[in-house]
Order: sequence, then structure tokens, then C-alpha cells
Amino acid sequence: MPFAVWLTDGAARDLEDLHRHIAARDSPDKADRVLQSIERLLGALSGTPLRGAYPPELLALGIKEYREIHFKPYRVVYRVSDDAVYVLMIADGRRDMEALLQRRLLEA
Repeated sequence: MPFAVWLTDGAARDLEDLHRHIAARDSPDKADRVLQSIERLLGALSGTPLRGAYPPELLALGIKEYREIHFKPYRVVYRVSDDAVYVLMIADGRRDMEALLQRRLLEA
């Protein structure tokens, strides 16, 4: 049975910001291609939600509630609950991920 995949408000904002950033810095076509690739990746979570690894920044704290998948350099952080996948964050992995994860997940 496929899992439902839901984006939190923060993850939806991340996608919008990412698209806007790539379109301004590179081209709207590239922004569309990146967005479509990430959307395909998110869709694949419906069938295999446990395939992602634990984010190392959280694993170091003993937290195994979250998983992540990659579309380099982007990291998609999510949580599996019952029959649903909740995407919490989509971020450029070159950023300070420890600070992003702390702000978005641990302080929420």
C-alpha cells in the first residue's frame, strides 16, 4: 500500500525559494528541471519511505526519527508516521545543515 507524501508548510516554502533562487541565478528552465526532479524523488517516497538514511547531524545526537534522501546538492529531510511521509525540509546541503536542522526540527 503506497504511503501518502505530505509537504509541511516549511518544505513547500523551501521548494518555492529554491525554484526562485535557481531561476534568478541560472534560468527558469533549469529551475523547472530541478523542481521536477525533486518532485519525482518525493513521489518515490510513496513506495519506499524507509530507504533514506538518518541525517548524520541528528544521528550524532541519537535522533532516529528523521530520514533524508538526496538530489545533490539538495537534502530532503522527512519523517515516516503510520502510512504517511511528512517532508519537513528541502535544503542545499552546502549550507550549515546543523543550524538548519536545529532551527527547523529540534526547536519546532
